[in-house]
Amino acid sequence: MSGPAAGTAVAATTTDVVCLGESMVTFLPSQPGRLADVPSFGRGIGGAESNVACALAAAGHRAAWVGRVGADGFGDHLVETIASYGVDTSAVRRDPVRPTGIYFRTATDRGTDTHEVAYYRAGSAASAMSPANMPYEELFAGRILHLSGITAALSGDCLALLRELTAARPGRPLVSFDVNHRPHLWRRGDAGASVLLELARRADLVFVGEDEAEEAWGIVGAEAIRAAVPEPSVLVVKRGSAGATVFASGLRPGPRSSNAAGAVDAPAARSTEGGGADSAAGARSPSAGGAEDSDTVTHVPALRVDVVAAVGAGDAFAAGFLSATLRGLPVRDRARHGHLMAAAVLTVAGDLTDPPARDHADRLVALDDDAWGRLRLGPGWTAADRASEEVRTP
Repeated sequence: MSGPAAGTAVAATTTDVVCLGESMVTFLPSQPGRLADVPSFGRGIGGAESNVACALAAAGHRAAWVGRVGADGFGDHLVETIASYGVDTSAVRRDPVRPTGIYFRTATDRGTDTHEVAYYRAGSAASAMSPANMPYEELFAGRILHLSGITAALSGDCLALLRELTAARPGRPLVSFDVNHRPHLWRRGDAGASVLLELARRADLVFVGEDEAEEAWGIVGAEAIRAAVPEPSVLVVKRGSAGATVFASGLRPGPRSSNAAGAVDAPAARSTEGGGADSAAGARSPSAGGAEDSDTVTHVPALRVDVVAAVGAGDAFAAGFLSATLRGLPVRDRARHGHLMAAAVLTVAGDLTDPPARDHADRLVALDDDAWGRLRLGPGWTAADRASEEVRTP
């Protein structure tokens, strides 16, 4: 099997988002310090795509995670834990030979020089994903298919799978792609950079950090990134504490409109009114249009957050943005929901947490610009009953 036939149709969708990628068992240190000095570790799970699926399911969406794990206890733990968030794991494949990947990390921020991660994923079950052994019917069954550049780095077969899934063809769901540049995963860094750019240009919705675009592609600034990646209907450039800049073709920057509920932007129709069509079928050719096609540019400031641990925020932002996309909200609100979901993760110790209740998040998203700018969120904020309880001024 070399992938779906060109005319493959999407079955009636019962899933909002399908996320494909490797998830691993992660071992978290019992105390700060070098890996060599940590006496014991607690067990958790980690994986960019499964994190997104868990966050979306916790936010009330129908999410599925598709991956490949070993026929071992760690594989059992992964599947059971991800399913406990309400994620559909029925399409996960078990490999009778290859093991489930694991990794150990220190308690420090991954952006610091003291942060250590030890991966044991070479030859893992997930690295054997290929066009020949993954379930295309399930992968194309959602309104959105969410992918990541991490998967492309795992093996040649994994890269071939992502190229199949991002190929333009009738019936392809809206493809969301998080660049997730991980230089240590690529045997040749220059090859990784070019592959990530290729895949980003084949997607419909792209997330990329301003810092990783500079590291991978040598491109500085949101406008320059858009010029290098003109094809996606929506490009989200994450700028850390400076917020996010969203380039969108044919979408409203705001405010909320009554015809937006439940819509997903159609890949084939960059100029559709509002949030797009209910059906995401009909992927565009990468040559169809670009940033010059009536882009709207929306900058959404980040929130002030009392950070507990700077891990998992990028995945959470993507989940919040996708959640609002599924609801057909305007661009500004999509990015604000992304910031709120990221803030929920930043104020806990792990990669996953319960998101704020939808009505709570919607009240915060609806704040005017001044009130949004004054918002400051700390540990426990998602449990607050009233939006005003989180608004503090220095």
